[in-house]
Formats: sequence, C-alpha cells, structure tokens
Amino acid sequence: MTSRSRILAADKASVFRPFTSLEDHADEDSLVVTSAEGPFVFDADGRRFFDASGAWWCNHLGFQHPRLVRALRDQADTLCHAAMATATHEHAALLAEELVAAAPAGLARVFYGDNGSTAVEIAAKIAFQYWQQNGAPKRRVFLTLGGGYHGDTVGAMSLGGVDSFHAVFHPLMFEVARSPEARDAAGFESAFAWILDRLRTDPDSIAGVFIEPLVLGAAGMRFYDPRHLRALREATIQHDTFLILDEVFTGYGRTGPMWAADHAGVAPDILCTAKGLTAGVLPFGAVLVTDRIHRGFAGGASRAFLHGHTFYGNPLGARVAREVLAIYRDEQILEGARERADVIRDAFTSIGEIEGTSGARALGMIGAVELGTPGYFGPLGWEVARHARSLGVAIRPLGNTLYVIPPLNTPIGDLERMLRVVETSIAEVLASAR
Repeated sequence: MTSRSRILAADKASVFRPFTSLEDHADEDSLVVTSAEGPFVFDADGRRFFDASGAWWCNHLGFQHPRLVRALRDQADTLCHAAMATATHEHAALLAEELVAAAPAGLARVFYGDNGSTAVEIAAKIAFQYWQQNGAPKRRVFLTLGGGYHGDTVGAMSLGGVDSFHAVFHPLMFEVARSPEARDAAGFESAFAWILDRLRTDPDSIAGVFIEPLVLGAAGMRFYDPRHLRALREATIQHDTFLILDEVFTGYGRTGPMWAADHAGVAPDILCTAKGLTAGVLPFGAVLVTDRIHRGFAGGASRAFLHGHTFYGNPLGARVAREVLAIYRDEQILEGARERADVIRDAFTSIGEIEGTSGARALGMIGAVELGTPGYFGPLGWEVARHARSLGVAIRPLGNTLYVIPPLNTPIGDLERMLRVVETSIAEVLASAR
C-alpha cells in the first residue's frame, strides 16, 4: 500500500481541492482515507472517524453497504456503459418506472443526469424550452429564494443565491428574479410574500419557481414552514407556471419523509434528485416531470429536448439506484430514521443551551446550530471541527453554522456517541473563546 506521506505529497503537489483555499490545502493535516464502513471512515494511521457530514450529504445508507457493493460488482461484470440516445437497457428503464412510483403524485417521466448540478440545469432547460415552443415564449424568468443553492455549474449558480460561493461569477450568470434573503421565520414570511406578489403581478413572464423545499442547505441549514410550500403550489397552479423542487439534498428521507415536499402534501411539476439517489456510491442524477411537460416536446425533431450526457442512464448508476430503493423498502429505512431523528432533535435541544450558541434546530436527519455570528467565513465552526476530529468525529461546517447529517440507518449507539462528541466540542471551544 502507498504510504500516507507519499499520498499527502502527491495530493498537495498535484490536486486542486474543492472549496478549499490554497493556504489551507498546503498547511492542513488532511485525512488520508483508506477505507470506510457504515458511518465511519478509516485513515492511513488506522484511526476511525464518524463522518458527521455524510460524505457531503450523500451517505444515506452508510459506506460500503454490502447490497450496494454487490449490485455494483454484479453490474460491472455484464454492462458498464450504454449510450441511450437510440437504445435502452434494463436498469435505466426499470429505475425510471420505480422512481415514478416513489415520487410525488403526477410525476411521470424521468430524464437522467450526472449529478445534482446537472439535474438542476436539465430542469431549468426543460421548463424554458417547454414555454418557448408551447405558446408562451415570454415566460423566460425563474423566481427563486434568496440564499438558495442549486449547484456550481453556471446555470445552477444563476438560480442560486449564495454570494459567498458565487459572487465572482455574476457576469457569467443569466438573470433570475430572486426574493430577499431569509434567515428566520419572519424573513421567510417576507421572502415568500415577495414571490407570491411577483406571481400575481407578472405571471406571463414566469417560466417557473425554482426552490429547495423546507431547507436551504448550503445557505446555512435554514428551515422554513411547510405552509409556504403549500401556498406556493396553489399560486403556481393558479397562474399556470411550474413549481420546480430541488430535492437533491432534501430527498430520500433526509428531512423525514421520502421527499421534503411530502411535509406540505404537494407535488411539483419538476423534481430534481441526486445524492441519496445512489446513496453516495456513484455520481448520478435524475429529473422527473409531469406528462403535460413531456407532451410539450412532441411534434418532431425540432421540438425534441436536445440535451444529453454521455453517461445518461449509466448502467452502473442505474443499477445501484434501483438497489437503493430496494433497501429503503426491505430495511424500512424511513421508519427506522424516525427514532434517529428524535435522538438528533434531543441532542440539538441540549446543544442550544450552551452559552454562545443560537438557533439550534433539527429536522429529520439534520441538526444545526449557530456559533456566534452566522457566516460562511466564520472561524468558530472550524475550531469545533478540529476539536471534534481529535475525538474521532469528522465535521465540515458552513463557517459558523455547525451541522450534522449522518446516514439514515446509523446505529443508535454510534449516533449518540457522535452527538456527545459534537456537544462536548462546541462547549469546550466556546468556553475557551469567552
């Protein structure tokens, strides 16, 4: 096996790290991960760490779930890739059928992508083209929530609103109508009122309303009431435009039910999914649309959706995604996550009593708290993360927003131990900062 020092040297000499300053990359003592199992990663020194950030929010079923590993190996033995413009294969076809069955009512067709950002780009292009060729070419504007995050490709950045990540790219982006940014209940009240007012006053220009349902993830795990989603669904129906939900992060039980939209009892016109779709095993994404939208592309080659990816419906990803859905059914993942969600909620209630914290909150398998002034470049979250790592828990904060996103099937004992480390780390860091 290659030594830890050799791996680190190659990494620091040749890798261009994501979301990492050059200085931090050069100076940090990075984890060198050699294996993983369940909620844990193991490093080159034999140490074990609970990955509390869920491998960047996608590790829904734990690392190396044996059924997923077996499905991947079995598929690799027979078919690794198939181009789907003029062909199909078993797992892409059956996965589409199974996704439609698992999706909110009314979603009927599946278009595949590579990941969350491309799913978002696909959804935006589908909505835009639909109106262009179905009698409403002035519908060109998307309404979005200020502070929303939809990915890092140019179209996804345009729809998002996290300036900490994307401000430098503003000249590249297309224009959207974005609500005021919201951080609390009053702010979301105002933000949704702004969107509803824009729908009332200028409906003929709106191609769709594009939002993260219930949780603005990268903005700092900001939660809002499901009633806002219900009001938005009613308004988009009234004004005949599309409700487009980015469930890349919130889907597959992360907030409790299968889809965050289920909290509000609504079904969108377009839904984006990734991350939990393959439980972090492979990059894969999907966009689900209604029959109405699908029929809007009938009428010959010039009206087709001329978009696609080389790895559209890739057999490896599709096979794993089918096995994920089977595991959810067979192992009753959503049912088991309810008890774990209660454990997270109770832990963050206790964390919220620590002096120096604010806004402690939990929803499903998400727990979050503010340490000092909210902000992506705040230092306290990183100080807590360093302390927690010394105790065997790996966390990647959003600046001064500290959050946990463990697998939905984490053993209760491991979950409780991780949360105790997080609470201890927060208390000790904040005490030393006073």
